[in-house]
Amino acid sequence: MNSELNSIGIDKKPSDTTVVVAMSGGVDSSTVAGIMKNEGYRVIGITLKLYDDNKEVASSKQCCSGQDIMDAKRVANKLNIEHKILYYQDKFKKGVIDNFVESYLNAETPIPCIQCNQTVKFKDLYEVSKDLKANALVTGHYVKSITKENQTNMYKAIDDNRDQSYFLFNTLREQLNYLRFPLGGMMKNETRKIAKELNLNVADKPDSQDICFVPNGDYASVIKKFRPDAYKKGNIKNETGKVIGVHDGIVNFTIGQRKGIKVSDKEPLYVIKIDSKKNEIIVGPKEKLGKNKIYLKNVNLLGDKNEFDKDIFVKVRSTGKLLGAKINLNNQNRAEVNLKLMEDGISPGQACVFYSRDNLGYKVLGGGWIEN
Repeated sequence: MNSELNSIGIDKKPSDTTVVVAMSGGVDSSTVAGIMKNEGYRVIGITLKLYDDNKEVASSKQCCSGQDIMDAKRVANKLNIEHKILYYQDKFKKGVIDNFVESYLNAETPIPCIQCNQTVKFKDLYEVSKDLKANALVTGHYVKSITKENQTNMYKAIDDNRDQSYFLFNTLREQLNYLRFPLGGMMKNETRKIAKELNLNVADKPDSQDICFVPNGDYASVIKKFRPDAYKKGNIKNETGKVIGVHDGIVNFTIGQRKGIKVSDKEPLYVIKIDSKKNEIIVGPKEKLGKNKIYLKNVNLLGDKNEFDKDIFVKVRSTGKLLGAKINLNNQNRAEVNLKLMEDGISPGQACVFYSRDNLGYKVLGGGWIEN
């Protein structure tokens, strides 16, 4: 055995260590593949084809498109590493797209990127990596992973603008111990600098911004394609139950929305509740959006339960700030979150992610799905 661990915390020389790199065709995962290759690891790049794109859907701001697969292949050729393409369209449709559509029909605001990480990326790709006898699955996500005594903990990335820990709360403990995230200690401009030094064709490629299967952010068109029956007219009511307008389908609305309500009042109205059973939208003034108690389902824990005895932090949306909270866990994978301050626009279907603070940064303790 070696007296010291290699750069990804494994007790082997890099030349004796096989890693699978999940290559999306973007600059981040391509740079990770280059870093691993330069450090002497045996690298296998794997790219997933997740949906059948077409001219109407594909854009440079989406990930996992046909163009991305070609870019990943070019990077693999440049780095002289083995490269595989896995065709996961059916898995992605069942595990991500169907869930996305059903969530909107149930008056939730879904996050398909978390579902994608939870299913095809960290479940199926994890199993493929194990079958290939790889020692680790390496990705270009911006989170820090710190491995000690064969246990890996996840921390927020040092680049706050790029941190993706919110999207990875549902990673299982055994998956986390196998995953590695080399970019968590870097700023984005450092990643691009390395890509240029490696002379990669994607060094200046724009970041993906849209949900991969949602053209131009138009999620309503996706729902219409798969569930044309979803667009049923219904009532818009105020807090007292008075009908003050008509909507064209609850899938057009999210909690906290102001635009598109098309009902005038002496003060601005916001969506404060969506009732999928009655097909109703409830609107009210902005102060009615504030909440300080959240109920979660399907909680996934990465930290020890005793870490929840103290006050911790939560995020209730990917772009949101850390909020001080007290969390009560129960035995049915549920939790009650008590926020120290009121927060606006909390929506069922979003994730609530738990963090604690230590000398290494903000550690991810897990999280759950907001039920109400």
